[in-house]
Amino acid sequence: MTAHALAEYALVMALVLGLAVPIGAWIARVLEPGERPLPLAALERPLYRLLGTDPADDMPWPRVAGAVLVLSLAGVVLLYALQRLQGALPLNPARLAGVPPLLALNTATSFVTNTNWQAYGGETTMSVLTQMTGLAVQNFLSAAVGIAVLAALVRGLVRRNARGLGNPWVDTVRVTLYVLLPLSLVVALLLAWQGVPQTLDAAREATLVEPFRTDSATVTSQVVPLGPVASQVAIKQLGTNGGGFFNVNSAHPLENPTPLSNLVQVVSIILIPAALCVTFGHLVGDRRQGYAILAAMTVIHAATTLPTIAAEQAATPVLAAAGVAITPGDDAPNGNMEGKEARFGIASSAIWATTTTAASNGSVNAMHDSFTPLGGLVPLWLMQLGEVVFGGVGSGLYGMLVFAILAVFLAGLMVGRTPEYLGKKIEAREVKLAALVVLVPSAFVLLGTAASLLTASGRAGIFNPGPHGFSEVLYALSSAANNNGSAFGGLGANSDWYNVLLGFAMWIGRFWVIVPVLALAGSLAARTPVAPGPGTLPTHGPIFVVLLVGTVLLVGALTFLPALALGPIAEQLQLVAGGR
Repeated sequence: MTAHALAEYALVMALVLGLAVPIGAWIARVLEPGERPLPLAALERPLYRLLGTDPADDMPWPRVAGAVLVLSLAGVVLLYALQRLQGALPLNPARLAGVPPLLALNTATSFVTNTNWQAYGGETTMSVLTQMTGLAVQNFLSAAVGIAVLAALVRGLVRRNARGLGNPWVDTVRVTLYVLLPLSLVVALLLAWQGVPQTLDAAREATLVEPFRTDSATVTSQVVPLGPVASQVAIKQLGTNGGGFFNVNSAHPLENPTPLSNLVQVVSIILIPAALCVTFGHLVGDRRQGYAILAAMTVIHAATTLPTIAAEQAATPVLAAAGVAITPGDDAPNGNMEGKEARFGIASSAIWATTTTAASNGSVNAMHDSFTPLGGLVPLWLMQLGEVVFGGVGSGLYGMLVFAILAVFLAGLMVGRTPEYLGKKIEAREVKLAALVVLVPSAFVLLGTAASLLTASGRAGIFNPGPHGFSEVLYALSSAANNNGSAFGGLGANSDWYNVLLGFAMWIGRFWVIVPVLALAGSLAARTPVAPGPGTLPTHGPIFVVLLVGTVLLVGALTFLPALALGPIAEQLQLVAGGR
């Protein structure tokens, strides 16, 4: 691994961690209950009247879950209708037809669940109106819903003998107004400064620098699609959504044109998830608790990112056997450059790959399908850990808190005491709910992969034979069920089989987690806090960080290691054998 790669990773994490502290403190203020003199308070009140909610309504967990499901179902219906009718609607300069039914349903589910899986090319399928008022709006709402669910869980941890968990409509409105919109404006302006388009103009025809000849003619120009790109890219990254305006996502030169735009975007991917750890510390009244969670996430992220960089910078055995000399250095694009943009290089591509899959973002600036087997294994495994290493906005932290509950349960077994977290006893009900959150999406990944390999419809989309084809299917199910959205691009996913199967996976990965998390919050809110005893494990120190990291990695290893052995591990062994 080169010094340049280490310095680049250090810069990314320094920016993320440095900005997370003030942003996290601000989010905590936004989520605190009660009336506060926030800048847009006059705008809040009519929005609450429009939604038919009382800001003072303190809802129990079933009503919070109902509100989340109603908002999400309404989003699916509206986005589906917008896609189907876009051919007859304005702001469609390319005159694109309506999206086919199953693809429209898959896409609507994808964006509402914060997955942003795209089985289509954005610039050739979606009109400007659909991109701007459909997809981008859901980027805001799905992210805000994730933070609202997190807020409910935190209230369950800090309240005593209570039923209410707050008002998710209020949380969604405030997070959108005071967090997502201001940050998106800043990032969009930075991206527009770097050359990302932000316009309603139609596509332009550009003259090629190097014309080329086909069998029938010489091609001298190319049509370049345009649109409100910068605004959508900003919220796709900040909201850990990831859906690209263009087909190749953030590898497209109009979506991510420069190394500086690349830095802005990769920092944006994990900025809010990191800041929410700080928010958590503020809301529970002990900032050390938030920093412990943040430390666990950072440790896993570093431990997976650095090996990925090394795997991509190293020479593959096949290249070495062919006599290609690879000497890693800071100034040359050595190693595996397949599928990567020359303007970013290997280090930036590898950092992005692990960050986007750790953070439930799913955007790409390089093609993960072209990574080495070991380089592709790490992003795949990060998704399979449950998207808790930073994870999605809100969802990453409430997923990690579930693992924290499992970690203190294991610690309680070790010392023979009832486990406790933040003064709340963790009993059988909480452990069962936590197990549902962790195990059901994982089971759907494995069962969906098996079903795809056993059916003709599933196998029809596999364009690569052997272990790599298996990895492509496993990656798709892991991505969908963990609401990531990235893909190994060699899988033909725009088919009836994968549109339906992955749509179910996205729904389960989002709401099978949200409902048990809210039930867990309701159970904890009704408890009376207990004073720490001699056997209580402090949950703000290095011992707990190590235990939490171990719990996350152990669950991921035990669940998916056999499947990984059939895919990327087997492919790596084949690569080594073929290079001899």
